[in-house]
Amino acid sequence: MLDLARQALANAHAPYSRFRVGACVRSASGQLYAGCNVENASYPVTQCAEATAIGAMVAAGERQIVEVVIVTEGAEPCPPCGRCRQQLAEFATATIRVHLCGPEGVRLTATLGELLPMAFGPKTLNRPS
Repeated sequence: MLDLARQALANAHAPYSRFRVGACVRSASGQLYAGCNVENASYPVTQCAEATAIGAMVAAGERQIVEVVIVTEGAEPCPPCGRCRQQLAEFATATIRVHLCGPEGVRLTATLGELLPMAFGPKTLNRPS
């Protein structure tokens, strides 16, 4: 997973922030899906690495994430942004591991529940009949 996330990071399109990110998600079937951030001159339409990886997974017909790796080049561990935490919560349980990595490898591992406590998710929308 780390190698795929590093490869994606190398392909990131980050001409504005120069903050490249690579991500890889493991689906319940064991398949790996990588993505990178894709910036746009219109900043609000920038796509995060996690969203790119999730999109690749969904396009392949999968719907469950069991592990995540995120790689950045910064000095500190970089957790996913709030939007990406919400997108991960759509396809994962609170107990999955999210590995925050730098070029040298894993710096910190947290569960999605630790990163997004009291997440708004699909179960939140379940209403009694």
